[in-house]
Amino acid sequence: MSQTISDKLRWTTADLELLPDNGDRYEIIDGELFMTRAPHWGHQKAIGNLYQELNTWSRETNLGEPGINPGLIFTDADNVIPDLVWASNERLAILLDEAGHLTAAPELIVEVLSPGADNHRRDRDLKLRLYSVRGVQEYWVVNWQLQQIEVYRREQASLRIIATLLSNDELTSPLLPGFSCLVARIFA
Repeated sequence: MSQTISDKLRWTTADLELLPDNGDRYEIIDGELFMTRAPHWGHQKAIGNLYQELNTWSRETNLGEPGINPGLIFTDADNVIPDLVWASNERLAILLDEAGHLTAAPELIVEVLSPGADNHRRDRDLKLRLYSVRGVQEYWVVNWQLQQIEVYRREQASLRIIATLLSNDELTSPLLPGFSCLVARIFA
């Protein structure tokens, strides 16, 4: 469950230090603060399975690394925690700050939808626009309830939907040469 904390205040990364460390996850998108509670088991299972597939491929190819829930600090007003990212070795070397947070866009970002209109708005609208403006090459929106994956790719300087993959479809990407995963495996 996600909610907007305030529509009047403009939040920054420094403000996050003032919030309670109570297990909630806080993100800032264009100065708007979002709070997310612990995700559903199905959400976590989808992330774990997708991470496993990407990590296995990454170890075999040595082309990059996936990461679960990394801090991604674009600016003081855009500080998010994607569910999963993948970055090439070359890109990763310049993305990480001393605190181990990403400071620019990795090539691939994955968000798994949580139920609720606020969550869908955040992932399908606000984050899609943020990731598009910041140069993400590919964005996957995973719907564990419907067992499908929306694939957005950078075309003409913005992320555009190119496919909605169902259980019997293969998930592939030009970013990940030779990577292929049956969508159903993500939800198994």
